[in-house]
Amino acid sequence: MPSQPLGTDWPYRHGVTETTNARKIAFATFVRRALDDARALRAWSGTEVSRRTGVSRQTINRWVRGDWASDPEAERVVAFCEGLGLEPAAAFTALGWDRAAGLRTTPTPPAMDPDVEALLRRLVDPNVSDAEKFHIRETIRYLAYRPTLPDVARNRGKQAG
Repeated sequence: MPSQPLGTDWPYRHGVTETTNARKIAFATFVRRALDDARALRAWSGTEVSRRTGVSRQTINRWVRGDWASDPEAERVVAFCEGLGLEPAAAFTALGWDRAAGLRTTPTPPAMDPDVEALLRRLVDPNVSDAEKFHIRETIRYLAYRPTLPDVARNRGKQAG
């Protein structure tokens, strides 16, 4: 059986071009790095990233594998980036999209509480032990996800007896 060159007429290419492959690899690398940063800096699991971004784990996993037939939806890419605090323009560049067409202005985030800033600095400080960082993260998780008491229950403790 004669070998065929790997040109566009090669029967096993299924219409995939080198440009498409390069874009898939570039976007997969972008997503992988974003996930690695989320794990390292915020201790977020894949489930947590999915919850925070609104993009399903299955979709994120397909992006990481480069397993998509048509381009990802711009809204999902933007949601993924915004949920992780990343500029969507970086993802658009990896996808080879026109950055000017996909940019939208984002409002300036409100000033962060000084105590929260201090905690974030401790979490990235190499002189802080892993055990202390673990306790900080666990405390933050507890506070972030504990149920809010109804106003009636909160005011009950303030009543004079």
